[in-house]
Amino acid sequence: MRYRTLGRTGVQVSSLALGAMNFGRIGRTTQDEATAVVDAALEAGINVIDTADMYGDGESEEMVGKAIAGRRDDIVLATKAGMPMGDERNHQGSSRRWLVTELDNSLRRLGVDHVDLYQIHRWDPRTGDEETLSALTDLQRAGKIRYFGSSTFPAYRIVQAQWAAREHHLSRYVTEQPSYSILQRGVESHVLPVAEEYGLGVLVWSPLASGWLSGAIREGREITGNRAALMPQRFDTSVPANRARLDAVERLAAVADEAGLTLIQLALGFVTAHPAVTSALIGPRTLDHLRSHLAAADTVLSADVLDAVDAIVAPGTDLAAHEKFDTPPALLDPSLRRR
Repeated sequence: MRYRTLGRTGVQVSSLALGAMNFGRIGRTTQDEATAVVDAALEAGINVIDTADMYGDGESEEMVGKAIAGRRDDIVLATKAGMPMGDERNHQGSSRRWLVTELDNSLRRLGVDHVDLYQIHRWDPRTGDEETLSALTDLQRAGKIRYFGSSTFPAYRIVQAQWAAREHHLSRYVTEQPSYSILQRGVESHVLPVAEEYGLGVLVWSPLASGWLSGAIREGREITGNRAALMPQRFDTSVPANRARLDAVERLAAVADEAGLTLIQLALGFVTAHPAVTSALIGPRTLDHLRSHLAAADTVLSADVLDAVDAIVAPGTDLAAHEKFDTPPALLDPSLRRR
C-alpha cells in the first residue's frame, strides 16, 4: 500500500480508501460481512474509511461504528452530510441548523466523539458559504471534527468557498471528493486543477465507473448486478452513451491484458496516477470484491499504458456527460437562466 499526504494537513492516508456505501441495505451487506471487509482492508494497509449519513439512512454509519470499535484511533474516519434524511424539509442541506444537529447524529451512529473529515455531500445553492463555513469552523473548534471538505462541488464553487473562508477569517475546505474514472474524465478540465491550485486533498469516488470497469461488464455478456437492477437505464447498451462506454471498455480490456493487468488494476492505477489525486475510494460489497481491488494497491502504470488510455478516452472527456453530479443548477433548471 502506498501513502500520501492529504492535501496540506500533514495526515498520511492510503492511496486506496474504503468506501462504506454498500454496507447495509444498499449493498445487502450484513454486519458480519462489513466487519470482515473492514478487518481485511485495515490488515492490507488501508487507513481511511469513508461513509455518509444518508447511506441506508444511517445504517452504514452504524455498521462502520461497530466494525471499528476498539481501534478508532488508527483510522482516518470520514463521513458526509447534506443529502436529504427523511421527508422533513430542513433535514438536509448545509445550514448551521442542520449540520450541528446531523453531526451529533452521525457521531452517535458511529459511536465516536469526533470524525477526522466531515464533508458537505453536495453544494447547497440555498445556503451561503459563510453560513456553512462558520458552522463547520465552530464544530472544528469544538473538537467534533478535525478537518472538513466538500464532495462533488463544481470547480467555481470550490474557488468561491476558498475565497469566502479567507474573506470571513474562517477555516476552509481542505479536501474535495469528485467522481473520477477513465470513462468520466471531465474533472481533469476544471476540478482537479483547482484542487491542485488550492492544495486540496482529493478522494475520488466511482473510480470503477459504477461497475463498468470492474471486468464484469463485457461485450456479449448479460449485464447483471445491484446497480444494473436499480438503474437499468445506465446500463442499457442500446443507449448511445452506454454503447460508447462498452466499446471503450473492450479497448481498455485489451490494453490491460497487454500490460498484464486486470481491468480493475488499470482503472485504479489510472486515477491514482493523476498528481491531484490523493486516494481512490473503493466500495466492495464482499471480501472477494475487496481482494480484487487490493490487487491494485501498488499498481503504477507506465507512460505507454497511460498514453494508450488517452487514445481511447481523451483527457477531460466524459463519455456519459448526462450522469454528471456537479452540473450547475442553471443548466438543469431553465427558470434559473431566464429573466
